[in-house]
Amino acid sequence: MSLLTLQQISKSYFGKLVLDQVSLQLDEGERLALIGQNGAGKTTLLRLIMGLEKPDTGSITLASRVIPGYLSQHFSSQETDDYPLYNPELAALEEKLRDLEAQMTQAAATHESSRKALYHAYDQATARFESAGGYAFKHRMQEMTAGLGLPAECLRRPLHTLSGGERMRVELARLLLRDPDLLMLDEPTNHLDFSAMEWLEQYLSGFKGSVIIVTHDRAFMNQTATATAELNQGKLRVWQGNYQKYLEQKMSETEHLEREIKNKSRELERQKAVKQTMLSHRNISGYHAREKVVDKMSHELDEIRQRSRHLSTRQQLKFKVTGSGQRHASDRLLLEAVDLVMSYNSQPLFSLEQLTLKDHEKTCLCGPNGCGKTTLLSILLGQVEAKSGQITLHANSAYGHLGQHVSFKNESATLLDILLSQASLTETQARTLLASYGFRDVDVYKKADILSGGERARLYLCCLLLEQPDMLFLDEPTNHLDIESREILEQALRDYDGAILAVSHDRYFIENCCRSVYGFVGGQVCFYDSYQSYRKSAAQPALDADLNQRGVSGHLRTPVSENSREAYHKDDSRGGRPDPDSQDHESDPDPKNPAELRRQTAWRKKEFRDIEQQIETLETEKQSLEDEFGQGNDDQDHYQRYAAVLEKLDTLYADYVELADKIGQSP
Repeated sequence: MSLLTLQQISKSYFGKLVLDQVSLQLDEGERLALIGQNGAGKTTLLRLIMGLEKPDTGSITLASRVIPGYLSQHFSSQETDDYPLYNPELAALEEKLRDLEAQMTQAAATHESSRKALYHAYDQATARFESAGGYAFKHRMQEMTAGLGLPAECLRRPLHTLSGGERMRVELARLLLRDPDLLMLDEPTNHLDFSAMEWLEQYLSGFKGSVIIVTHDRAFMNQTATATAELNQGKLRVWQGNYQKYLEQKMSETEHLEREIKNKSRELERQKAVKQTMLSHRNISGYHAREKVVDKMSHELDEIRQRSRHLSTRQQLKFKVTGSGQRHASDRLLLEAVDLVMSYNSQPLFSLEQLTLKDHEKTCLCGPNGCGKTTLLSILLGQVEAKSGQITLHANSAYGHLGQHVSFKNESATLLDILLSQASLTETQARTLLASYGFRDVDVYKKADILSGGERARLYLCCLLLEQPDMLFLDEPTNHLDIESREILEQALRDYDGAILAVSHDRYFIENCCRSVYGFVGGQVCFYDSYQSYRKSAAQPALDADLNQRGVSGHLRTPVSENSREAYHKDDSRGGRPDPDSQDHESDPDPKNPAELRRQTAWRKKEFRDIEQQIETLETEKQSLEDEFGQGNDDQDHYQRYAAVLEKLDTLYADYVELADKIGQSP
């Protein structure tokens, strides 16, 4: 069943054509990833579907009774809701139910007709509350907020007091709670950490409706998308499969077109030679006939070349770092940090036993939002002082730093002039190097002050690598970059032969550019040989808690940083953890100890499940008592039992939500 149909949609702004006769059909259950360069018109397309804007030409049709939901990148600053996830309809119904329940408990002495009227009103209110999802609302709200990493206190603050990241997650939770048939998400992974992104991936994979996702997160697309649509120069083309399948199909088509261009070009040259021969032999009729053939083939070749230009050329880019010469292979230690401890206002932020970076190694700092990744990078750069610890840099090593915001000495200079001022290059060499970073033809004459964020990052990295640093420090290098800029950046970093220490939440970047990870788990920074090993270790505390509460024997294991990576590699089958039997356990552990916190979480989860069972039992009894109303069982004991069940359910639901909040906040 088709939920959405777009037919020949066109849209222009100030004379610039953004969407050019775009057509699309979205079927039920399909999850479409919408990609394209920044400014290609992706957000415009979503706004047209939502009816927030009108197309210049074409039609948009939503199937009957389809409820659309839209998550925008930008939120109104005028909303001042006291309770971000407050549902006024359910709140009104719940208040009515409580009022009727109070009247029913006092109705024993009233006339039978009055009691029956109360029962009838209560039945109707209950049916409306249930049909509106009232009984499941609190549970679903807790599921959304815990999954998206929203602390409980966010739900009790007005929207205008929340940070941008908190506000975006609240808006996303609001949208998911509405359970629309068609979800349209514009950059939903912005401000989400690893755990929240993984939760959202699982949620969308099980979502029964249809989804359109605008995102630059390629790992997210690989996990969620069933089709990929590329918006390029106003045209939309849909490819079946996730982002990786899209790349494979596009590469295959690119290679096919290249072969076709080569064959057509060879045949065109042969036909031109035949035409010239006809002219030399004064065969005018044959010459004109051959001229038509040449014209037709030239037109066909131009069309093929145009199709080829529409396909990405990123896979064809070859990078060569130009400079004073390549470094020789070595195993020298460029950076070492030992026993680092960082805290704010006497509250511990993280501790790190050892971090080393050798020549040619590429590693990444990973962890949830607020764990201290950028702070650790700043400490290693000497911009922030740690509470304790020691940092050693190789005496003869040079480093470069690419932050989230870059600037150039002369913002009014052209890209070509900036590059020529950095190194002894000819103009041809400079233009060739700029082309490898995505700046071609007249782009080299752009001035730095008009560049987009992605263009600035590419140009800055190009200039930085000319200096041949021994190691690079990168702080979220792919933030706010479109996919083309990300892949150009990644290709340059893969070809770079120095060491890299990056902070990133871009899983695709981490897995393609970094060989290892230093991950933040429970306030400790530990070494892992891959991103997957880190994620497995980060999920281990919850698993340990579950095993503990089920009575499974064995020690609880916590991720600990090794004194050296050599010790880690002796037993990489356990994801970097030493033998649990070799660890000492305190008889009276510190409440701040991660193991103790996990024991507390295990106890809470056990109580949480007990409350769930009690709620289920009482809901069954409540339904049974309601079914008996008006059937001769309207004595006072019946009313009192019913009121007691309702009171107990209220208490249990309150405990349920409170425990869920605490579990969601546990490490």
